[in-house]
Amino acid sequence: MPDPLDNFLAMLAAGRDSALLRFSLGNEYMKRDQPAAAVEHLRQAVALDPKYSAAWKLLGKALTDSAAWTEALAAYQQGIAVAEARGDKQAAKEMGVFARRIEKQLGLG
Repeated sequence: MPDPLDNFLAMLAAGRDSALLRFSLGNEYMKRDQPAAAVEHLRQAVALDPKYSAAWKLLGKALTDSAAWTEALAAYQQGIAVAEARGDKQAAKEMGVFARRIEKQLGLG
């Protein structure tokens, strides 16, 4: 059975870069417990599509798993703004919960 990561990397190497492909790569790296590798692709996903709320949410998680608390908080805050602007109340609510946890961790909440 082909490895999804290999397929995604081959697509990227072939020049088929997109926000969805970068999100898929980030998600695959998260499944493999490689948050630092995921962060790289998820940052690119939100750069390619700044309104991609699911990518902001996964970026926040990848940064949290990398213990990059302030960057994770910033990603969640950006993601909340994007999700609210798009009317994606559930995503905004979930990211709000994660953001508050980080604020407590940082002594901000």
